[in-house]
Amino acid sequence: MASVALVASLALLVYMGIVISVGRARVRYKVEAPAVTGNPIFERHFRVQQNTVEQLVLFLPALFLFAQFVNEGLAAILGLVFVAGRVLYAVGYVKDPARRGPGFLISSLATTVLVLGALVGSIRALLAG
Repeated sequence: MASVALVASLALLVYMGIVISVGRARVRYKVEAPAVTGNPIFERHFRVQQNTVEQLVLFLPALFLFAQFVNEGLAAILGLVFVAGRVLYAVGYVKDPARRGPGFLISSLATTVLVLGALVGSIRALLAG
């Protein structure tokens, strides 16, 4: 389970980096809390953070469930795909929101495989007794 924990930690580190970028953008573009609008570049950083936290809610439990009921090594690989997709998403979105698609697709596909795999694996385990 160490490989899966490492991947989960990497995902959380990426999220921490995104949170820091939002704070820096808030200062740079003078968007005072609690405002979340006012500068389009800041809003891009903020949307990346919001979308990433939304994705983490699905990804993290699915990662561990897939590892438990399907395969730990494959879970770690899919987790790395998710992390790479999130980085690509963040960089693309901040540069140009129209460029967010590939990163979103990559991370969403990885999460979908993890969720469906966890579901099938847990059902198989339940039926096996």
